[in-house]
Amino acid sequence: MTRQIAVVAFAQSDHRRTTDELSEVEMLMPVLHEVLARTGLRTSDIGFTCSGSSDYLAGRAFSFTMTLDGVGAWPPISESHVEMDGAFALYEAWSKLLTGDADTALVYAYGKSSPGSLRDVLTRQLDPYYLAPLWPDSVALAALQAQALIDAGDTDESALAAIGARSRAAATANPHAQLRGPVPRGDHLVRPLRTGDCPPIGDGAAAVILAAGDRARQLCARPAWIRGLDHRIEPHSLGARDLTDSPSARLAAERAGAFERPVDTAELHAPFSSQEVVLRKALRLGEEVVVNPSGGALAANPVMAAGLIRIGEAAARIHRGACDRALAHATSGPCLQQNLVAVLEGDPR
Repeated sequence: MTRQIAVVAFAQSDHRRTTDELSEVEMLMPVLHEVLARTGLRTSDIGFTCSGSSDYLAGRAFSFTMTLDGVGAWPPISESHVEMDGAFALYEAWSKLLTGDADTALVYAYGKSSPGSLRDVLTRQLDPYYLAPLWPDSVALAALQAQALIDAGDTDESALAAIGARSRAAATANPHAQLRGPVPRGDHLVRPLRTGDCPPIGDGAAAVILAAGDRARQLCARPAWIRGLDHRIEPHSLGARDLTDSPSARLAAERAGAFERPVDTAELHAPFSSQEVVLRKALRLGEEVVVNPSGGALAANPVMAAGLIRIGEAAARIHRGACDRALAHATSGPCLQQNLVAVLEGDPR
């Protein structure tokens, strides 16, 4: 890469179980105002805008056009959208800045999971001919993966409970998290997964600003430079995959340069405790790596924004000097089907 791109600002909403009193635009606008205020930029200063969301969650087609009211689309702006987690929108914005077509980019994502049955909505991601007609919900599919890991000897229910407990304990220091502090292990939701192994359902939004080269240093005292960014996908058919492993996450990490030098922090988008087991192995994360100091998706999982939040949380730690080299991961689809890995670094101190 001949051009260096950095995350220079990050903001997120307080993640809540329901936001019935707010529209998507009303939920998003304070986040946009905050992220712009962190850099002193105005909407007219942004060279490219890209968003991530899902019409399935909103229940109407082209719902993302409504949130452009919160951005301000007049005078006309350069804008794009992906029907995926905002982390994948960040990938598009990063690519745009690499071409030199813009020096700054605003990336935002949002999701309101509370209005409907999220477990049923997510079945629309499945193969429409063989799997989706059976309506296996997201928790049931994650339970299949968890049981495969237990059968392979990679984990057990006590180890999974410890992951959930650690994540929510870490979230105590995160004022935006939906679940903080001790959370009961709970009953089996779908065996072997208990309530404590599963993410909360809630609403939330997040935004980051990217900038290139000297512009990044002007906007942020310690930019989080994106040293590598890549995403890969597993076969659509679950029967064609080994659910105890994630070759796509490993390949994305390799292409992003994650294995060239150790990282000190990892923000993993692992909505289920069992998925952290898979990702730790695929991404070669040892016990010395601080994993999900924000609490991760087990503490707050706003669908379509949780992956972007992992990148934002990793960048924010670099901004404030809490880490020097971080790995951020985002996923989409059942059982870690699609995986994105970013490697972020701060300037030497």
